[in-house]
Amino acid sequence: MKKIIVGITGASGALMGYRLLEELHRHPDVETHLIVSSAARKNFELETDLAMDDVFALADVVYDEFDMAAAISSGSFRVDGMVVIPCSMKTLAGISAGFDVNLIIRAAGICLKERRKLVLVPRETPLSEIHLRNMVTVTEAGAVLLPPMLTFYNGSETLEQQVTHIVGKVLMQFDLDTEGFVPWG
Repeated sequence: MKKIIVGITGASGALMGYRLLEELHRHPDVETHLIVSSAARKNFELETDLAMDDVFALADVVYDEFDMAAAISSGSFRVDGMVVIPCSMKTLAGISAGFDVNLIIRAAGICLKERRKLVLVPRETPLSEIHLRNMVTVTEAGAVLLPPMLTFYNGSETLEQQVTHIVGKVLMQFDLDTEGFVPWG
């Protein structure tokens, strides 16, 4: 069984985190560990009609963002990796600096130090030099940056199709398939 941590932060795009959870939930061989920041909770309220209980129901284990004694806060708790989707610039900066102020940043730092897969889906535009330097730092430390770029080659015409494509690209990092994903032919 694969164990994947999902962190959802306060960057715009909460729907991407939800859709990732939906797709992971379809895989009975994947156990999901979820952390949703307080800013992400607000974005779910502002950007979607989803109830937080519906989001939490898709995960096997849900943690409070400040539970620094959680199983996933230790490298001895084995996981296959982590996805932060969407990843705010605040969270990116915390990961880049190793400033473990919450469980999302702590778990991401654990993945880096243990050489486990860490996929960040940063959501900001335009990017400042500070953002770019933080991105270089986490990439050099082993993270995969997967910005949610629009795609055109697969015929996506709706927001839902674009989100499905991004989720599919994320799941490819863990050798998992996504329903509705259209790869390059």
